[in-house]
Amino acid sequence: MPAIHSQSERLSLEAEQHLPGGVNSPVRAFRAVGGHPVVIQSASGCHMTDVDGNTYTDFVGSWGPMILGHAHPAVISAVQQVAQFGLSFGATSPREVELARAIKRFYPSIDLLRLVSSGTEACMSAVRVARGYSEKPGVIKFEGCYHGHSDCLLAKAGSGAMTLALPDSAGVPPSVTQHTYTVPFNDLAAVRALLAEKGQEIGVIVVEPVAGNMGLIPPLPGFLQGLRDLCNEHSMVLVFDEVMTGFRLSRSGAQGLYGVVPDMTVLGKIVGGGMPLACYGGRRALMEKVAPLGPVYQAGTLSGNPVAVTAGLTTLEQIDAQPDLYQHLESIGAQLQTGLEKILQDTGVVGRVQRVGSMWTLFFTDRPVVDYVTAKTCDTQRFASFFRGMLEAGFYLPPSQFEAAFLGAAHRSQDIDAFLQAASRVLGKVS
Repeated sequence: MPAIHSQSERLSLEAEQHLPGGVNSPVRAFRAVGGHPVVIQSASGCHMTDVDGNTYTDFVGSWGPMILGHAHPAVISAVQQVAQFGLSFGATSPREVELARAIKRFYPSIDLLRLVSSGTEACMSAVRVARGYSEKPGVIKFEGCYHGHSDCLLAKAGSGAMTLALPDSAGVPPSVTQHTYTVPFNDLAAVRALLAEKGQEIGVIVVEPVAGNMGLIPPLPGFLQGLRDLCNEHSMVLVFDEVMTGFRLSRSGAQGLYGVVPDMTVLGKIVGGGMPLACYGGRRALMEKVAPLGPVYQAGTLSGNPVAVTAGLTTLEQIDAQPDLYQHLESIGAQLQTGLEKILQDTGVVGRVQRVGSMWTLFFTDRPVVDYVTAKTCDTQRFASFFRGMLEAGFYLPPSQFEAAFLGAAHRSQDIDAFLQAASRVLGKVS
């Protein structure tokens, strides 16, 4: 048996005896980049420390929620205070109402909302409500966009605009996805063609307004407004999955940044302040279809959990109290992008940096990445080498070419400078 060189390696191997692949979410297993995952002991601000005492500057932020930084004192204090009064009631508590009020203040498009425990649950529920309202079974989703692991949204990418989607996971019968249609992201013509063929059957379009699950891919000019117009024309419900972008790209997420108003919005990650919490909401006419007001059933024992609600509410209060937050995120994001682009030019490494606000990806490809097909042109082996080199240098990036990285309020200009210095050395070696 090979020698074990670290506590992280030992714990990872032990975890494989108890957890599938040694992890509780697949991308954590480092299969795309090689080696054993680091096991994190603690985190504070923009830094994480593993069980071997190594400290990393973090550009994952728990996959997006930690916009204030890890272990923010106000959030930790609020959670500690409320936890002493009970972890779950199974009944309404005052902070649920406060959080709902705060979300609606940030998101004027939401008249009513329902708190749930995960982004997957929120997306699944939003699509169910949209189908119940439209009374049409068909759902359009976009190749490479991820809306959680509910059966009907796990549809295989690359199937073409006119082709019924096949399941993208074992255990999902083809009959479950027979009403799910996939089209390329950023391709309005493909959506129009599909609607010309199947429009009478389709009642819902669900989209990440800024894609983050095939790397960071912005919407092309007019794409989101085009979806809005098509939904109006065909009496369909437009659902924005803002699990990643919510409260991150602006106080009103992507819809606030781009000025396009969906019928329904799904929020997660930041809205829970690092705790398991998400929500879906939208126009009153749609949300009044949800039980107990209407015939669309959805329930959850831990929905509105008082500890999670407190973490989310405190996070939103802190965002509200920092008027320069998004200017700061844009400033360090631009610093990172400009610096990386110069390094690519200087080293001759083929790549491009794509960024919207505090979300970004370094793609190892020579072409603009606008959809799933162009994302798949990336050199994933070169990314894996870059990831390992940066990890060794003390910088924690998403362990996949096809995941967005995140900046937060705790990152400072000097953190970006240090990252760029390390990136210059590492990219110089992989050129």
